Amino acid sequence: MFENLIELLKQNPRKIVYTEGMDARILEAAARLKQGGFLTPVLVGPEVEVKAAAKAGGFDIEGIEIADPAVYPDMDAMVKEMVRLRKGKVSAEDCRAALSKGNYFGTMLVKMGVVDALLGGATYSTADTVRPALQLVKTRPDAHLVSSVFILVRGDEMLAMGDCAINIEYTDDVDKDGNVTFSAADKLAEVGVSCARTAKIFGIDPKMAFLSYSTKGSGNGPAVDLARMAAEKAKILAPEIDSDGEMQFDAAVSATVGQRKFPGSKVAGYANTFIFPEINSGNIGYKIAQRLGGFAAYGPIMQGLNSPINDLSRGCDAEEVYQMSIITAALA
Repeated sequence: MFENLIELLKQNPRKIVYTEGMDARILEAAARLKQGGFLTPVLVGPEVEVKAAAKAGGFDIEGIEIADPAVYPDMDAMVKEMVRLRKGKVSAEDCRAALSKGNYFGTMLVKMGVVDALLGGATYSTADTVRPALQLVKTRPDAHLVSSVFILVRGDEMLAMGDCAINIEYTDDVDKDGNVTFSAADKLAEVGVSCARTAKIFGIDPKMAFLSYSTKGSGNGPAVDLARMAAEKAKILAPEIDSDGEMQFDAAVSATVGQRKFPGSKVAGYANTFIFPEINSGNIGYKIAQRLGGFAAYGPIMQGLNSPINDLSRGCDAEEVYQMSIITAALA
């Protein structure tokens, strides 16, 4: 997988910013990327402190750009643009204070086109990475929400699972009169289609299963209705993608069980893209695959933003930073 992404980056050079430029894991990955020559890293932080941290860890960052918010030459323009983006909700003084922090500063570098992508979260929480992205980079015109997907790899086998990290649950959006403007099923369908399209980028031919504790009406309840309606809407949103649901996990992955429980389905028994009804099952599901199934899990890969911005686990190591850097930049 990574060989293809690296080749893509060699053909289409990209620049990626790291919001935590003094972190040893970031420095190790950035030094390795500099040596590889296919991706340009930018480290956020005070230059003296970044270089001191690199020296202490034995990482060669000579020639890597360091962007320090305290002395950034275009800070006034950045503040002005952030005030505009926040539509007067935040004062220039408050914007300047926010931009002194790596997460907001790095996100504005993406927004202003200085870099192509951002990777954060080595020390920041997921919320502290996602919030600036939503406020400044914002969602694509065709996206109603941000979601995430994990790509799981075991040998030659590749799967996609989402959303496992961003959306807690799916509820209807309603206007002041109580009319549904965007339903929970619409949201889950959009997340599913986003996951399937991301899966394609990584070479997966998606067969997408909307998961439930029910298969084709064997159970009932609001969660079953949600998965079934989302599956129906996904077929309309993306008829080119094989998708079906609602179905249980065994029906999704076992051809024998799948065709018995869901006869005629192109997905049942052959699924490789799994859409979970809420974050509990999604997060548990991908971690079971990772820890008991022996899959390497890459993600969460965020979807729906105007530019690629991804969130690391605070428990990540330098290898994960390196790999997520390649994935994030390749999406630009």
